[in-house]
Amino acid sequence: MIGFAPSRLAAAVALGLTLTACGAVAGAAGSPHPARGSGSARPAGGPGATPRQSAASPGAEPATPSRSAATGKQPPAAPLPLAGITVGIDPGHNGDNRYYPAYIGHLVWNGREWEACDTTGTETDAGYTEALFTFRVATFLRADLRKLGARVVMTRSSNDGVGPCVDKRSEIINRAHASVALDIHADGGPPSGRGFAILEPVADGPNDRVIGSSERLALDVRRELLRYTSMPESDYYGVHGLIHRDDLAGLNLTTVPKVLVECGNMRNPVDARLLTSGGFQRALARAFTAAILGFLHR
Repeated sequence: MIGFAPSRLAAAVALGLTLTACGAVAGAAGSPHPARGSGSARPAGGPGATPRQSAASPGAEPATPSRSAATGKQPPAAPLPLAGITVGIDPGHNGDNRYYPAYIGHLVWNGREWEACDTTGTETDAGYTEALFTFRVATFLRADLRKLGARVVMTRSSNDGVGPCVDKRSEIINRAHASVALDIHADGGPPSGRGFAILEPVADGPNDRVIGSSERLALDVRRELLRYTSMPESDYYGVHGLIHRDDLAGLNLTTVPKVLVECGNMRNPVDARLLTSGGFQRALARAFTAAILGFLHR
């Protein structure tokens, strides 16, 4: 990658970023689903039921090297480029948000103003939800990062829960002391519009120390999205794929370098075909992995 000389990054390039993505994503075993009928379906437990929120997903340790059959000793392990690094991933929304409108509609403080706890997110015209898209990309990204030695903290561990609220999502990543974080989303823009947009924080107190680093991260993410995917920069939102936002808890409350990525427009038929493709979702994960490596090892 241009401008990257550190040996740990070279080790990652040697891996070729041919990172094996995990298979199809499934919800947590044994989790009850509310009735999936009309919009009036009630969640299990009646109208007073408490929504089951997703817990953060713990990071995994790198695999232990096998012992040499000849000597019985472990060969020296090659250093992994993200060993000792914690990365935060926030897959936007959640699969069951739609069944708890009162809960996700309650207000939380986002650092500047009151904001809804969460939303249902958007979907394609065919009904493929943003929540499923973001969780799949996040799961592929988590697998790629773990292969490089990272500890990965996700704000939700399945796509059949509710929330957590946007302020709690920032708190999960901040408390993990992540070195870098990504909020993964897809837009519901005008059907004629195409492309990705990267949202950057505006100084707001809690995030003051990470404004410059978040701007550098945004440039790294933009470069790698253009390199690894066929998604263009947004032609209807922001300038050259970048825009600053001061009304989102995920950006206002962060204490770690972070950007929010609208990976494409789910309401545009061309973008929708890409966003619902497993191959494209894996390409997004590779782009994000490359951007994180570039950000951490310039």
